[in-house]
Amino acid sequence: MEFAIVEPTGARPDRAVITEDEAAALARATVNLFGAWDLSDQEARVLLGDMPARTWARWKKKDIGRIDRDLRTRMAMLIGIHKGLRYLFREPARGYAWIRKPNAAFGGQSALEVMLRGEIMDIADIRSYLDAERGGW
Repeated sequence: MEFAIVEPTGARPDRAVITEDEAAALARATVNLFGAWDLSDQEARVLLGDMPARTWARWKKKDIGRIDRDLRTRMAMLIGIHKGLRYLFREPARGYAWIRKPNAAFGGQSALEVMLRGEIMDIADIRSYLDAERGGW
């Protein structure tokens, strides 16, 4: 049996790459969002892929370093969740509170509880749910 040689491609060549400047802006926005969601440092770090405590402490002081692709994707989805909630709720406080409210769609868990399982797909699931709720799919 012979195998064909396949040239490597990017993971998603049809998608634009998040630049360093965009990633830094995402990081600043994420820190602000987590403040609005009233997350503990531990919760924030889990949502950011088990970010080390020292790195999170630096981020809160606006000292953002290198951001890898996984972290860029996580932050983009979290900001997408925020955007979806802003579409669904006229009052921002209602959207911020929604994150912690039990939801029958998630088996009685809150969106935050689902996302705190720590996998990137848990965040993606909440993003997809909100997109579907607002008719974005």
